[in-house]
Amino acid sequence: MIAEALQGVIGARAIVTTINIRLTRREIDYILSHCGAKLVFVDHEYRHLVDDAKARIIVCADTGRDGDPYEDFLTSGRAYSQEKGWAGLKMDSDENKPLSLNYTSGTTGRPKGVLTTLRGTYLASIANAFETQMGMESTYLWVLPMFHAAGWTFPWSITFSFATQITLRTVDNSLIWKHFVNSRVTHYCGAPTVQIGITNHPSAQQLLHPIKTIIAGAAPTAHLLAQLESKGFQPVHVYGLTETYGPFTRNYSQPAWNALPSSERAKLSARQGHAFATSFPLRVVRPARSPGEALVDVPRDGKTVGEIVVRGNIVMQGYFRDPDATARAFDGGYFHSGDLAVWHPDGSVQIQDRMKDIIISGGENASSLAIEQELASHPDVLEVSVVGREHPKWGERPMAYVILRAESVRRWDGQHAEFSSALKAHARERLPAFATPEWVVVIDQLPKTSTGKIMKTDLRRRAASAKL
Repeated sequence: MIAEALQGVIGARAIVTTINIRLTRREIDYILSHCGAKLVFVDHEYRHLVDDAKARIIVCADTGRDGDPYEDFLTSGRAYSQEKGWAGLKMDSDENKPLSLNYTSGTTGRPKGVLTTLRGTYLASIANAFETQMGMESTYLWVLPMFHAAGWTFPWSITFSFATQITLRTVDNSLIWKHFVNSRVTHYCGAPTVQIGITNHPSAQQLLHPIKTIIAGAAPTAHLLAQLESKGFQPVHVYGLTETYGPFTRNYSQPAWNALPSSERAKLSARQGHAFATSFPLRVVRPARSPGEALVDVPRDGKTVGEIVVRGNIVMQGYFRDPDATARAFDGGYFHSGDLAVWHPDGSVQIQDRMKDIIISGGENASSLAIEQELASHPDVLEVSVVGREHPKWGERPMAYVILRAESVRRWDGQHAEFSSALKAHARERLPAFATPEWVVVIDQLPKTSTGKIMKTDLRRRAASAKL
């Protein structure tokens, strides 16, 4: 249903808002009210989430048969249009009209509505198809939810490419591997945490044909990229935000990298920063001290930390009904991502952290992402997240929350203190003292948003109240 809606609503010259089914009822109520929805399509499993909607509700029983309210709605529409279909529609002359309204996850407050345009979506869709080499022989597997930034515009990339698409009702790694093996899948998208689940699933095996996997949503570790490559996946590491229609920049592999060991090649592949075919190049600028201050690029030395900013074709029109937030986001004429990075001489950037996630220890800035990269290289670590915790001497010190690999859980059962010592020793060989975790906690799962991002705000609260 959602795949059809993302095409059909636009044909009706309406604005489409996809809503995350994993949000709280309160957040969903807010989004429905804020966007002013007049027509709501809902799967029968989630009918209860829209009970309070002040709009016409069309329930899809997912049968494809007459009598299904959704199918009856489509039948009435075909009769109304006299079966003229797409050929009966007139092209909209204003390419800057809104197309979709996508809401951010709202982990630090109410969700913000990101308004995108016809032109921007068209260009982002073409870029996705080009950058991932998707064509009419391709088969795209929907692992990424289509409610996440409108599926990073891939619903329209698939249409543009004449590709085949396979939809899933839920992320089921057993079913995903069955499709990898039997359905000639060539492309899929997924955040790092999803990729970790796929590559470490009992069904995981060496692929018989290459599959391009588009990774975004958080910075992947070099270890994960190497693990994907070892199974025959071809990682396409991209970077973007809801405000940039999903990905707008990527990492391009260099011929010289082929001679490097896989671990070194993976570290280079974890960088970012080369513009998509239809986007403007990003900049890394010194954080402004006051509004209206001129933006100044940081040196391309791979050391000086600045904020990633971007403008151009595939940047949002603005935050819906929030002019103040829009003005702040575009201070200086560029969209401010809130992501910190260093700029390398070759033009690539290496994301260091979100501004709010930098750990300041003894006056030194420690990147939680850089720490996670090194900790993830330990053979017993499946997934790790690092936050700052208050320290009486150093102000802050890193605290690592670790999920062990399945085969390592028994090995370290009852010996988490010993594992902590081993992981710290591993870190000291790779990180400066101020970036080495002071505390290591083994947990069964990490708190995550509905789109798979680790909720560091939750981990920071846990760290603040921990008694260690």
